[in-house]
Amino acid sequence: MAEKRNIFLIGPMGAGKSTIGRQLAQQLHMEFFDSDQEIERSTGADISWVFDVEGEAGFRDREEKIINELTKKNNIVLATGGGCIKSLETRNRLSNRGIVVYLETTIEKQLDRTQHDKKRPLLQVDTPREILVNLAKARNHLYEEIADLTIRTNDNFAKVVASNIINMLENK
Repeated sequence: MAEKRNIFLIGPMGAGKSTIGRQLAQQLHMEFFDSDQEIERSTGADISWVFDVEGEAGFRDREEKIINELTKKNNIVLATGGGCIKSLETRNRLSNRGIVVYLETTIEKQLDRTQHDKKRPLLQVDTPREILVNLAKARNHLYEEIADLTIRTNDNFAKVVASNIINMLENK
């Protein structure tokens, strides 16, 4: 793993990818990117708007392109969108271009962390728990498939999780 210089955070929405990613980048003196923020920056619109206008398929196309560009960089920490792993190309790029860290969490923690967030188009429904359960069934095996490391994020602060990731990487 020493030859890999990028760290890519994957996992479901509400796992803490962006928050932990910022901490990780800060502690390691690396540049931080969030694929959703990069999509918003490149389109000039928020994720909800992209979903509304282009649908999930249009959003996923944009996401695949942005992640392809970002993963070509060196010495970065990248927080990905929870659904990026639906793309085989993206999974391969993440696996081949860096260390993939799966931030695992519970449905309850996801609900707690996302309940007031209006920027998550997939959760703007009456039954967000059902959506999260279905997403977990469809995606968790994909996260596990490409993860070099898996760490549970439920009850720790972002700074602690980032330190734990660094320790795990040093001991690999």
